[in-house]
Amino acid sequence: MPTLLDSFQLKGLQLKNRIVMPPMCQYSVTAKDGIPNDWHFTHYTSRAVGGTGLIIMEMTDVEPDGRISDYDLGLWSDEQIPAFKRIIESCQSYGTKVGIQIAHAGRKAEDAPQPVSSTSEAFSDQYKAPRELTTEEVQDMVKKFEASFERAVKAGADTIEIHGAHGYLIHQFHSPLTNKRDDIYGKDKARFGVEIIEAARRVIPEDMPLLMRISAVEYAEGGYDLDYSLELAKKYKEAGVDMFHISSGGDSNSGPASSGPGYQLDLAKSMKESLQVPIIAVGRLEDPKLSDESVREGTADLIAVGRGMLRNPYWANDASITLGGDPLTPTPLGAAYSIK
Repeated sequence: MPTLLDSFQLKGLQLKNRIVMPPMCQYSVTAKDGIPNDWHFTHYTSRAVGGTGLIIMEMTDVEPDGRISDYDLGLWSDEQIPAFKRIIESCQSYGTKVGIQIAHAGRKAEDAPQPVSSTSEAFSDQYKAPRELTTEEVQDMVKKFEASFERAVKAGADTIEIHGAHGYLIHQFHSPLTNKRDDIYGKDKARFGVEIIEAARRVIPEDMPLLMRISAVEYAEGGYDLDYSLELAKKYKEAGVDMFHISSGGDSNSGPASSGPGYQLDLAKSMKESLQVPIIAVGRLEDPKLSDESVREGTADLIAVGRGMLRNPYWANDASITLGGDPLTPTPLGAAYSIK
């Protein structure tokens, strides 16, 4: 079986190791108009210097009111492309591949004058009540996703991840908690996600793998379970998803009974066994030995480490040394590992 430090290939995406930096919003107060700035450049490049195999840039939205906050990134305009391209090319120069997570926050868009959603019900009494999208507006939203996918390709992304998890817009459409519509998008709750996947496949290169992040379970009364998400994922796979990034929760204020190390690994394993596609596991996997074991046992193909990389930009390098591998940092830092 492969290890955490072994290479990985899916279609035209070749990774030097199986370590992933997952998308994590930076909420940078100096971000303007959805454009990445010097903070983002340093943030992502430092993790590439640290040896990460794949970086998935944070939730990047398809329209201004689709952002969680006004400090988030977007690809709704061609003017935003150059800043993304600068970051991507910098990371690639260190042998790291880069993806962009494309999304819309839906009713969880905190700074939108009035959020939009599959429903008119607010997420909680701390959130604004959204406006339910009309059928025609849902179709227009698919076009907005398609345009953002195309811009991500122009920015030089090696892969694209669709955000269908954590209670954001796609999740709102495929969850029975938030989709009680009587139109075509209510009768088939996977339809919105499927149409977005099909839009991505229309504009990304044929050899570029398409990723999708989904919540495997909802921790809410009346929320969906693993069997439900497996059926969703099968439809998404048929529509063109090549690899799933398995998380959980997000469409309620409830959470798992326990969130210790590797608490979502069982979900990743079930998805991998059922779907027979590569899987990214995530969730308290900052222990290199646990991450390596998860790959060796076939639980997941790639391991995403979030908080661990926020604490330590060189987490991948340190993990390699812990596991008996070579340093992953560039030659100029080699003196740190020489013994004289």
